[in-house]
Amino acid sequence: MSKSRQALGKRGEDLAASYLLEQGYKILTRNFRCPLGEIDIIARDRRSLVFIEVRSNSSVCYGLPQESVSARKRIKLRQVAAFYLQSQRAGLPLRFDVIGIVFDSDGRAKRFEHIENAF
Repeated sequence: MSKSRQALGKRGEDLAASYLLEQGYKILTRNFRCPLGEIDIIARDRRSLVFIEVRSNSSVCYGLPQESVSARKRIKLRQVAAFYLQSQRAGLPLRFDVIGIVFDSDGRAKRFEHIENAF
């Protein structure tokens, strides 16, 4: 992955985390990694534990960023969430959200969408 692509992803994750905090979420961890993969943000929303995938793009030529969460990626996210839950005592309902962000050429977010219960 190119450095500019990594920077765009980091900017998207930072924007998503700020948005979630403004909405009253409690961020538990960011960029949780395990041998099975990674989850961008794990947060608590009221009485739910939320696993959040953030997708950022600088164009919609190939579709919206959130549309790029494939069936394979959803399976991977569920596996990583299960790994996370093995070490936690979270007796909360679970939810998987996706946040899609499209940035303009100046690096400003021109489209932001939070999809709760995305899958």
